[in-house]
Amino acid sequence: MKRPDLFFTAVLVPLDAMTIFGAALAAYHLRLAPVFTRVRPVIFDLSLERFGQAAAAAVLVWIAVFALSGLYRFSRRRFAEELKQIFLAGSAAMAVIFAFLFFTLEAFDSRFIVLAGWGLAVVFLSLERFVIRSIQRSLYVLGIGVRRTAIIGSNDAARILRETFERRRRFGVDVMATHETFDDNTEVSLRRLARAHSIDEILFTDTEADRETLARLKTFSDVEHINLVYSADLFSVGSLRMEVATISGVPLMTIKKTPLDGWGAIYKRSFDGAASLLLIAITSPLLLAAAIGILLESGRPILFKNERIGEAGKRFNTLKFRSMKAEFCIGSQKGLGNQERAQAVEEDLIRRKSIKEGPVYKIMDDPRVTRWGRFMRKYSVDELPQLFNVLAGSMSLVGPRPHQPREVDRYEPHHRKVHTVRPGISGLAQTSGRSDLKFEDEVRLDTFYIENWSPWLDVVILLKTPFVVLFRKGAY
Repeated sequence: MKRPDLFFTAVLVPLDAMTIFGAALAAYHLRLAPVFTRVRPVIFDLSLERFGQAAAAAVLVWIAVFALSGLYRFSRRRFAEELKQIFLAGSAAMAVIFAFLFFTLEAFDSRFIVLAGWGLAVVFLSLERFVIRSIQRSLYVLGIGVRRTAIIGSNDAARILRETFERRRRFGVDVMATHETFDDNTEVSLRRLARAHSIDEILFTDTEADRETLARLKTFSDVEHINLVYSADLFSVGSLRMEVATISGVPLMTIKKTPLDGWGAIYKRSFDGAASLLLIAITSPLLLAAAIGILLESGRPILFKNERIGEAGKRFNTLKFRSMKAEFCIGSQKGLGNQERAQAVEEDLIRRKSIKEGPVYKIMDDPRVTRWGRFMRKYSVDELPQLFNVLAGSMSLVGPRPHQPREVDRYEPHHRKVHTVRPGISGLAQTSGRSDLKFEDEVRLDTFYIENWSPWLDVVILLKTPFVVLFRKGAY
């Protein structure tokens, strides 16, 4: 998701909360207005303070239902469709509230306030979304936040879409390239644009393309982290996660790579930030003990920075407690030994003692590891500083395992799917075998996680992690 899209998605949550709460207050004061009290006197005793508490609880229900309904996810849906979703989601939220009142045998003092609050909330939210859309379209006209798109196809749909996007800037699409087919030359050209961060999505309208071409295009979009939008009559592609929209009479399907988009991304980042702070506080005695152990046994440096590949192929430094002798650590930080010698030793160990096949390596009984380092690795204590990576936003608590650049260079194209999301300290692959898994199985599990993410799946993995660590399976 582009940053402007993510910004507007994040802004919608507090704006919606304030709008819903404002609608509730308006309904409360409307009931007390003379025009209504003359017709129907107030016979209930409901203080503003008590009503405010009830309204705040109702706001949380509305926001949760809106999130589940996809109202905080980037979409090309028309405004009329968004209004329909607001109405349906608001009605569902009120149904949840009424069900709670019924089953808890709670009684609310005024049915008018409830019904007026629901109606005003729907109206106010519709007006709010209209204003937000107007601001977005104004920014699109200025070229801010537009989606840089390549159109592939030689049919009328490709022509109509290209002309529509060029004529109507309010759609927020900037056509960067057009190609008639997806062949080798097109792939080279699009890869060049992708590597230069000059393209965000591919719009594919070739309805005569064979399945091999479609599969190749899908793999390309995954590898280069580009959105893929299909012409909507290509339903033969199978049961992919899709979202349908219509532009100038042309139906389009956007393939959703992961639920970790829009509201999902905001939720996960918020959870990671709060949970990492809490875990840093809880594990601080252990962090201190590990640091003291390293100092006493082998001195400085205490922390070891190791370059890894993260979300969208970006490089970052993971933080770990140093578990090897400093002269054998490979990195650019101070206090390490001769890098050429350290590199030669590691390559020799990989050749002789690696227990993993494929792009990645894992050295059994690594002689470079100190005694204290072996203890830390046994219980994964050496990885605790990665909580600061999570706090900084380069990692997540749960996600695919991050690998070194030289390992990523040996990836097959389909392996790069794991770079769709932030890498994690723990993950589905890590809790399903740790180092014992074959690399292809690791990728398969990580791909399943990416395509089927949910908050509950993260909770299950996090609860499972301590047990996997304590049993020490696959740790070396």
